[in-house]
Amino acid sequence: MNTNLLIQTILIYALPVLFAITIHEAAHGYVARHLGDNTAYMLGRVSLNPLKHIDPIGTIAMPLLLLFSTAGIPGGPYLLGYAKPVPVAFGKLRHPKRDMVWVALAGPVSNFIQALAWGLLLVALVGLQIEESFFLRVAQAGIKVNVILAVFNLFPIPPLDGGRVLVGLLPWKAAMQFSRIEPYGFFIVLLLAVAPLANGAPILNRIWMSPLVGASFSVLNFVLEPLLALVR
Repeated sequence: MNTNLLIQTILIYALPVLFAITIHEAAHGYVARHLGDNTAYMLGRVSLNPLKHIDPIGTIAMPLLLLFSTAGIPGGPYLLGYAKPVPVAFGKLRHPKRDMVWVALAGPVSNFIQALAWGLLLVALVGLQIEESFFLRVAQAGIKVNVILAVFNLFPIPPLDGGRVLVGLLPWKAAMQFSRIEPYGFFIVLLLAVAPLANGAPILNRIWMSPLVGASFSVLNFVLEPLLALVR
C-alpha cells in the first residue's frame, strides 16, 4: 500500500472510528446511570466528546502501527484498538448481576445501531446519486468498523463486553471463578488474535470474527438491499 493510499484509508476510517468508540463508551455510561450507577456520569464519561474516550495508545498509536505494519499482508491492513473503558461500579447498580449484562450489551448494541445508520446513509447517498467515492467509502467504512467493533467486544472473555455478559449470566459460583481471568483477558484475546490454526488463519478470526461478522453483514444486507433497489 503506497503512502497516498494509506493516508486516504486513514481519512476514510477516522470519522467512523471516532463515532464508533465514542458512542460505544457513552452507551455503557448512560445505561449504567439509568440502572443506578452515576460513576461514569460524575466523571464526565457519559459524553459524545471523543476526547473523553480516546486512549493515546489504544485508539491512536496501536491502530496506526497495525495499519502501517500490515498494509502489505494478504487480507490486510488489520486494525485493532481500544478506548478508555468507562468506569462502572457494578455494586452500585440496583441489581448488580443482572444489570451488569445490560451495561455490557449497551456498547455492542450501539455499534450495531450505528452500522445500520451508516447503511441507511449509504442508501441515501445512492438515492441522491452522489457519486463522490470518498463519501460512499466513508459510509461503507462506518458499517464495517461498527460491525467489527461490536462482534469483537462480544467475545466472551472479560474484560471484553461479552465476558461481562457471561459473568452476569453464569451462576454465582461459576461467575466468580470465571471473572478471575479478567486480569489476563487482554493477553488471552491478543494471543488468540495472532496465534494461527493449521490453515494459517488466526484462531480468533476463524472461530469468532469471520462467522459473526459474516452473519451480521448478511442481516444488514437483508435490510438494506430492498431499500437500495428502490432508490436505484
